[in-house]
Amino acid sequence: MRALNPTELQSLIEEATFDYTMGENEAALTKLGRATTSTPDSFAAWHALAEIYFSLRRFDEARDAAEKAHAIQPDDLFINTTLSRIWMEKGDKATAEKFGAQAKIQSWKEQLKNPETTKDGL
Repeated sequence: MRALNPTELQSLIEEATFDYTMGENEAALTKLGRATTSTPDSFAAWHALAEIYFSLRRFDEARDAAEKAHAIQPDDLFINTTLSRIWMEKGDKATAEKFGAQAKIQSWKEQLKNPETTKDGL
């Protein structure tokens, strides 16, 4: 399967997200499977897949997809939050707290980079 160009990839992720919101879970998973197979370095595709699996309570598959996204962008606030939520659901509080702490650190870094957007938040 050929790699999707950025526009095709974004469209496929958006279609999958729409499918999911319309209750077409299998269509969404199929499209995201295509996205991750054709473009395995797509953080957005892996993260979307993790979130859909999580919402379907398929925690092992959510963890696997989230770990792939994390390997691509380990400093991303949202993937660390996703992993924290997954591990909490799986009953591993220590691992959940580790990823939660990483998310908090990333949030603080963002606040330091953009102090104007967080004036009242500190």
